[in-house]
Amino acid sequence: MIILYRIYQLFIAAPLLIIITVLIALITIIGSTIGSAHFWGYWPGRIWSRWFMRILLLPVHVEGRENIDNKTSYVFVANHQGAFDIFMIYGYLGRNFKWMMKSALRKTPLIGKACEAAGHIFVDKHGPKAIQHTHDQARAVLQGGTSLVVFPEGERTLTGKMGPFFRGAYQLADELQMSVVPITLDGPYVVLARSRGPINFVFWHRLRMTIHKPIPPIGKGAENIKNAMDLSREAIASALPNE
Repeated sequence: MIILYRIYQLFIAAPLLIIITVLIALITIIGSTIGSAHFWGYWPGRIWSRWFMRILLLPVHVEGRENIDNKTSYVFVANHQGAFDIFMIYGYLGRNFKWMMKSALRKTPLIGKACEAAGHIFVDKHGPKAIQHTHDQARAVLQGGTSLVVFPEGERTLTGKMGPFFRGAYQLADELQMSVVPITLDGPYVVLARSRGPINFVFWHRLRMTIHKPIPPIGKGAENIKNAMDLSREAIASALPNE
């Protein structure tokens, strides 16, 4: 079955996904340029992500959507197991949002331009002014009523285990007194681990996303930031298998 799945990926899935990716990127760029980036920056990406999963025959199970209010903006924080985290959240969270992503992704052909047109936020750490600009962009998104999705680890895990969390997303939530919603992603590390290199075959595996209850602010300042970081990490870990 593994050999058949790899043949399917090589000769059927890969060509289809390349075509779909190019089309969706162009639709996002054109739609966000002449229309609303709020609409065109989300819906094409959601469709693209769902088709990605379906074409690769990867089942996705979602738990906890009832924990979030559709009319409330949140700072969503998720563990970062692999590249397929993107497709899981984009396709199955069911909320319009903007990503905070590494600035290196801006250089990705066509996709980087689509992300820029969609209004996603590239995290630039080249000096205090660049960091401040990133935070200003994120603040504007949240104040505009759109949610934000952040991987507080900053990069994909190399081992399958969660790394340390950075404070940036929690500082924004604290400043704007918004609730943080932890998301557990289980399975993307098995499907396509970063440690296997940039080009590799996908492994079939069930994927599960758990949306936990929001963590409301308990005040403002260092104590509130630490509380949100600790509770969100604990919640995310609680839905991961022990191994």
